[in-house]
Amino acid sequence: MKDLGAKKSELEPIEIASRDEIEALQLKRLKWSLNHAYTNVPMYKKRFDEAGVHPDDVQNLKDLAKFPFTVKDDLRDNYPFGLFAVPREDIIRIHASSGTTGKSTVVGYTKNDCDLFANMVARSLRASGVRPGEMVHNAYGYGLFTGGLGAHVGIERLGACVVPMGGGQTAKQVQLINDFKPQAITVTPSYILNLLEEFQNQGIDPRDTSLQVGIFGAEPWTNAMRSEVEQAFDMHAVDIYGLSEIMGPGVANECVETKDGLHIWEDFFYPEIINPTTGELVEDGEQGELVFTTLTKEGIPMIRYRTRDLTRLLPGTARSMRRMEKITGRSDDMIILRGVNVFPTQIEEQLMTVDGLAPHFQIELYREGRMDAMRVNVEADPNASDADSRAAAGETLRNRIKTNVGVTTIVNVSEPGGVPRSQGKAVRVLDNRTGER
Repeated sequence: MKDLGAKKSELEPIEIASRDEIEALQLKRLKWSLNHAYTNVPMYKKRFDEAGVHPDDVQNLKDLAKFPFTVKDDLRDNYPFGLFAVPREDIIRIHASSGTTGKSTVVGYTKNDCDLFANMVARSLRASGVRPGEMVHNAYGYGLFTGGLGAHVGIERLGACVVPMGGGQTAKQVQLINDFKPQAITVTPSYILNLLEEFQNQGIDPRDTSLQVGIFGAEPWTNAMRSEVEQAFDMHAVDIYGLSEIMGPGVANECVETKDGLHIWEDFFYPEIINPTTGELVEDGEQGELVFTTLTKEGIPMIRYRTRDLTRLLPGTARSMRRMEKITGRSDDMIILRGVNVFPTQIEEQLMTVDGLAPHFQIELYREGRMDAMRVNVEADPNASDADSRAAAGETLRNRIKTNVGVTTIVNVSEPGGVPRSQGKAVRVLDNRTGER
């Protein structure tokens, strides 16, 4: 794979500033953000007053821990525009969640917010190895989801050329990659597996494509999947992180030269890690739930927003800003099966170690008498045509899940194509215990 690392001259000064410089800027911006929220958002004024705290109480970054959390239900309870901190006329773009489990969570962006969004995605793309003038195939979904349009404006802000493909039309995606010859692709990790399968179906060796880097986000994925994709495409695979409540993609990104965790762009987003049960802060290096406070966002400031994503904070390496470890799962996506905590990424990690199985899977939860049970639906690799070898691969996976994850499960191995394909974010867990997903 080609060396895509950035030269020092290509970096913004803040990316390699000292920790003292970064923290001084964070404190200045934190004071502004707390005052902006308190003055302009009734919910925050009420919450701060009830907690007996005021923005003027903040003398150092640790004082932020005195302030109450914001959670996703706060956005639903104030639907649609109750958390906006500026007049609606100053909002120039709105994004929202799908609302499949209730009211959508709605976020709004001022012109300055949109500029920040574009700049942070551009910074993330540069950290990934993309350079001005190159072409990026954008396979994130467009619409109310922040991924497609967020990546789009960042690609243009970098000075690269965007192919606004969006999700779906897998055969067409492969054709355009083959014909247009982009240097990079932005895509969910589950969908790149669909593209890999389509390349193989069309008889095209993915290693012969022009792709040099894939930028994967919107769902957790493992280092085992990174190895699989890098070997299959002969390209770098890097992680991008974001969520619409904080901004969208581009809150943090791996640097292609190290690929050792995602550097959080701490000049605009202040991270904390808390114990997900008690809400207490934990030390850097300890795993817990990621919490973010926006430092400059005008349209909808977020103070101590609980992301539900599980990770840990680590010192900077390629950049001075701290890193977050790859997301291992979400506290609200965790499966508790007969007292054992299970995350879909743990199943994926074991699946990637078994020869004869394709990397597609879906977990099904169901009731067995009075007990919860789990079934893992996988599919055979197209080259593993022998029924006995497929059964042996399924048994190997079942044993590895039992040994390494600690749960007993049934493994169903179907024909190739038997697991539903993602056209964007994958549905990894089907909860049939109550008929709900």
